Amino acid sequence: MLLGALTEWIRNAADDISMVAAVASWPELLTHPEFPVDVVLLDLDLKDNIPVALKISTLKTTGVRVVLMSTYSEPNVVREALAAGALGYLVKSEDAGMIVEAIRAAAQGESFISAELDLALNAADIGGAPKLSAQERRVMALYGGGEPVKAVAYELGISEETAKSYLKRIREKYRVAGIDVGTKVALRRRAIQDGILIQDAPNGGF
Repeated sequence: MLLGALTEWIRNAADDISMVAAVASWPELLTHPEFPVDVVLLDLDLKDNIPVALKISTLKTTGVRVVLMSTYSEPNVVREALAAGALGYLVKSEDAGMIVEAIRAAAQGESFISAELDLALNAADIGGAPKLSAQERRVMALYGGGEPVKAVAYELGISEETAKSYLKRIREKYRVAGIDVGTKVALRRRAIQDGILIQDAPNGGF
């Protein structure tokens, strides 16, 4: 039931993603006539006793990129999955729009880690600039450069709600790192400081 609902949601939410297979088990994926595919959204909680690292390495050898979904957000589990080659890792409480963004990122070979997982992974780096995904950096540069959310969304080919979700993730990452970017001015200042946004002129207006 959950698989069917997720399949329909992705089909309706993203015209650029072709859902070619929706299966409930690992063997069904490997024997599916459409396999190998470009990207697999893989549930970590299949309870089939097959190590996730083995699944990811198997998919990688066939040229498949992997995004993991899980109810677990333990840093060790995430690190194992990323070390094995997963490009994305989402917790099931993540905004629905982020699932589509994670699939798009993986298709382009970019990583996409759930905001709360990224914070857990980089807890030791508190005080420094948080690690942002390529798309998060693009959003921060455009928004910090003075573009309204609507224009940011249009330029990146995403919905306005998804652009807002990215800004929320960015602000949360900085907040946990002890840096306040709650206002647009503060976010712009930090984007320049972290090399995400290049300041055109010393006295440039905002």
